[in-house]
Amino acid sequence: MTYPDTLDWMFAQLPMYQRQGKTAFKKDLTNTLNLATHLNHPEKDFKSVHVAGTNGKGSTSHMVASILQEAGYKVGLYTSPHLKDFRERIRINGKPVSKQFVIGFIKRNKAFLEQNKLSFFELTVGMAFDYFSKQKVDIAVVEVGMGGRLDSTNILTPEVSVITNIGMDHTQFLGDTLELIAGEKAGIIKPKIPVVIGETQKETKPVFDKKAELSSSKIVYADQSVKKVYPSDLVGAYQSKNIKTAFQAIKELQLQGFKISDKHIEKGFLIVVKNTGLLGRWQVLGENPKIVCDTGHNREGLGYVMHQVLNQTFDQLHIVFGVVNDKDLTTIVDLLPKEAIYYFCKPDMSRGKNAEELQKEFSKYHLVGESYNSVNEAYQSALKHASKNDFIFVGGSTFVVAEII
Repeated sequence: MTYPDTLDWMFAQLPMYQRQGKTAFKKDLTNTLNLATHLNHPEKDFKSVHVAGTNGKGSTSHMVASILQEAGYKVGLYTSPHLKDFRERIRINGKPVSKQFVIGFIKRNKAFLEQNKLSFFELTVGMAFDYFSKQKVDIAVVEVGMGGRLDSTNILTPEVSVITNIGMDHTQFLGDTLELIAGEKAGIIKPKIPVVIGETQKETKPVFDKKAELSSSKIVYADQSVKKVYPSDLVGAYQSKNIKTAFQAIKELQLQGFKISDKHIEKGFLIVVKNTGLLGRWQVLGENPKIVCDTGHNREGLGYVMHQVLNQTFDQLHIVFGVVNDKDLTTIVDLLPKEAIYYFCKPDMSRGKNAEELQKEFSKYHLVGESYNSVNEAYQSALKHASKNDFIFVGGSTFVVAEII
């Protein structure tokens, strides 16, 4: 099998949440535990930092990994979803897993994967942990896919657990209150393992405090304990929260004997993109007009991004916007500026929401624009209509951003 053949098999054979939505979601760890046993428990071969949260968990994971790389450690990084290439999900010191490893892993385990009907995410977690084990990483930073308690990554026993914040996302799986969602995310808190919480929220703090107490785990709220915000190449204003969370996670690792200096921390924050290859977080694609894309898509994430957009200086705002078809638009429409010109588009996937339907629904809220057949067509139209002092924002869905970058 070639690499494209292997990817085709993975995408076609395995239920994939990004493509199918809720029918691909597996709500227990049975398959993951079976795969871990089949692979001889690679998750026990390396130290780890486990990162959950509604927003910021990807950026925080990349920041922690960057600092650890600067300190000279061999660092695995597992994140999801990917934007351009599947291999972005699994990296060591910023370098994506080799195509040969992906091909070989599927060849070696194909019969098991088919027989046990694993999901795409379950397979990917197993592949990442197997790769980190075989490559003998010193430590891996592992981002939760969804939730925490029943997420495939939760077979780890990390050095430190991190929960960035709690917002209303994936409510059909995790619950429809902040307290219920926090309960699912708190599932990554392990006995006697320190936990860092990024943001203190009155609804969720009692949930985390109780779980930490039951687990005899030290708990630290980064927004209360960290005063300094280090400069970073991740420039969105919302990143200040992630910087504090990442710094507190590093402090916990220092307390456990990891040799990380102030210089490593400072430089690690400054060159996150160079060290880890992070894409799609307030990523500037052009100037005159200024063009920015961002993957923030739930209420909290999009709220942070829109606040940043509206703080820019421009004559006219153009927004290239698309979503998936199970998106509850009522949770985000009030965040979007009515004075912007919209370019509605459908991400190139079966879950993408029809652009004309999106245009009709948004028009009810006085968000006005044209619909286009593709993300690229919408983007090209925005470029054509924007003057050099205008601002173009591309987002709404991770998949819209993926098609542009």
